[in-house]
Amino acid sequence: MTMDLERRIATRATPRPEANPAEAIEVSVVIPCLNEANSLGFCIEKARKSFEASGIRGEVIVADNGSTDGSLEVAEQCGARVIRVSARGYGNALRAGIAAARGRFIIMGDADDSYDFSAVPQFVAKWREGYDVVMGNRFRGGIEPGAMPWSHKYIGNPGLTAVMNLFFKTGIGDCLCGLRGFTREIHDRIDVRTSGMEWGPEFVIKAAKAGARMTEIPIVLWPDKRGRRPHLKTISDGWRNLRFMLLFAPNWLFLLPGTILMVLGLAIVFWLLPGQRHLTPRIILDIHTMIFGMIFTLLGAQIICIGFFAKVFSYAERFDRNPVSLKRMLRRVKLEHGLLLGVFLALVGFAGDAWVFAEWARSDFGPLNQVRWVLFWSLWFFLGVQMIFSSFFLSMLGISRDTYIGDYELKRDE
Repeated sequence: MTMDLERRIATRATPRPEANPAEAIEVSVVIPCLNEANSLGFCIEKARKSFEASGIRGEVIVADNGSTDGSLEVAEQCGARVIRVSARGYGNALRAGIAAARGRFIIMGDADDSYDFSAVPQFVAKWREGYDVVMGNRFRGGIEPGAMPWSHKYIGNPGLTAVMNLFFKTGIGDCLCGLRGFTREIHDRIDVRTSGMEWGPEFVIKAAKAGARMTEIPIVLWPDKRGRRPHLKTISDGWRNLRFMLLFAPNWLFLLPGTILMVLGLAIVFWLLPGQRHLTPRIILDIHTMIFGMIFTLLGAQIICIGFFAKVFSYAERFDRNPVSLKRMLRRVKLEHGLLLGVFLALVGFAGDAWVFAEWARSDFGPLNQVRWVLFWSLWFFLGVQMIFSSFFLSMLGISRDTYIGDYELKRDE
């Protein structure tokens, strides 16, 4: 902490009140903190001065996650309200700070002074225009030299932002920006659950799914003043963010690759069912390739089933709150539909295998010349059995926590 900041803190006999107690707080600035004594004071001062300059009735909350370097003392001397958070993690600190906030509009930002809290009035102005979520965009505002590693600037952030927009159509150009504002109502409605760095992308994804009005404003990213190594870990935190996006997008993680595998496998099976195929005089595809087609089909079907398990589980556990297409499907497709289709496929496959066995018996169990048909009919038998048990499991998932499918009403969303 510089001498200039220490002098300003020392000359303040008592912390200034955040606002007239008779007046309602409009804006809460929430700053998660873990050993940020060198930079925290600058952040608080900038936020408070922006309140005074713009006539905003605001407060500054520091959600401390176990600091041992004097950050608590700095926060209290600068007039911030300190919330002690014992559960470690970026998301846990934010949740506790937001829960303690009294403002109708909440602005969050890091405590390392890389984000300029003098921009608070710009976020508030967009809120007053009617936006629910106001994101900062560092790529539009500018990234100062030394403020962001090249791997984050050119690979990590653009890549994760592209994945988020591909999967969830958020329309956000900087999904990992830590300076953002949002209404209390939208935060409480979307129920962000993660405890670590995934909190940021989870918030954006759920806000987009909830139909929140979202916009961005350009901000400048400055080199931090923390005076130590950052908490962020490039590889592990980047993977955690990507992993979260994949887990939250079962269509992309399960259904798309499963469908591709299944279609490819079925195409191979039907293509080779009449007999071997000659790609060139020396390359001949036969039964062995057909076996791989059968494996691809079964593997694809299993992945698709897991995808439906994931979609129903995320809905039943309130993780995905508004899956319109899923709710429509579950209202139309009952457990019995899956059972009937599974039984039909299993019986067809069993009958086909029985016919092949009968033909083999008529030849006194000599050489089996109908291996292709054994593979073909067995494939449908296996798919049918898989569908029967998958239907039962989907039904079990669907009734968890009073969320029913099939003959029952999806009553929590009615």
